[in-house]
Amino acid sequence: MKKRALITGITGQDGSYLAEFLLEQGYEVIGMMRRSSTLNFERIAHIQDLITFVTADLLDEASMINIIREHNPDEIYNLAAQSFVQTSWSQPVLTGETTALGVTRLLDAIRMTNREIKFYQASSSEMFGKVLQVPQVETTPFYPRSPYGVAKVYGHWITVNYRESYDMHASSGILFNHESPRRGLEFVTRKISHGVAQIVCGLKETLMLGNLDAKRDWGYAKDYVQAMWKMLQQDEPDDYVVASGQTHSVKEVCQIAFDQAGLDMETYVKVDERFLRPAEVDLLVGDPSKARTKLKWEPQVSFEELIRMMVTADIDLVRKSL
Repeated sequence: MKKRALITGITGQDGSYLAEFLLEQGYEVIGMMRRSSTLNFERIAHIQDLITFVTADLLDEASMINIIREHNPDEIYNLAAQSFVQTSWSQPVLTGETTALGVTRLLDAIRMTNREIKFYQASSSEMFGKVLQVPQVETTPFYPRSPYGVAKVYGHWITVNYRESYDMHASSGILFNHESPRRGLEFVTRKISHGVAQIVCGLKETLMLGNLDAKRDWGYAKDYVQAMWKMLQQDEPDDYVVASGQTHSVKEVCQIAFDQAGLDMETYVKVDERFLRPAEVDLLVGDPSKARTKLKWEPQVSFEELIRMMVTADIDLVRKSL
């Protein structure tokens, strides 16, 4: 009997890689989507015929109860959210509705239908925000610095509460930044790799960025989704930091990206104050020891390999569009 997994946010970066991985493991994959006038299947076009799509919304608990009853999944991966930190400043209430309360609605739908379902919540390193400990571990206090971070803290703690109150197999992955050629163009790594590609192809002369000194712990999304799956294969639910354990600045991303294209970043990169956050998170770096030990998880792709891969993919993409 095939295992069945429901993925919310299946058309996003993580959803697409997780769907690929679960199909490889022999799962039946159900992808939850919001009904909208424009559907973006770009990231999953190559596997969309292998996925069962269902329409539901994190804002509507009844819709989630219905699809859980109809499809009876063994595992649910909640990857849907308003996921861009910058947008959370201009849409703080919507971010709270989806990224925080959406988790509660989904957990409650599981509680009412089948508590045997294993649940994964996509927590975030942005919950640590103004960090109180370096590196960050599972027990580091949260100090979020954006509406997105605040919403993720709520989603994280409500998952813990349902796990402990209703004896549910609900785990959270506290994922640090994870990138890929499928990352949205609004995220800084992809903004850089795509900007370099546009410069290479003669479409742009400069790349405008915000804080070049901000440091993050960056890894490859395809590696990180395997950690999500491993959490739901454990006998007991728990929370895990998933990270590379190394930190790099935005400036370093630029240096590697421009070097991959044979260009000097100093010539092209300009700082634009419009891209600075109202409250910056300066240093996020995770300690993945627990995931390494208990899940036997290890990232496979290095930071430098990741950035070079993204630049190469974006140069191909931009050339094809010319």
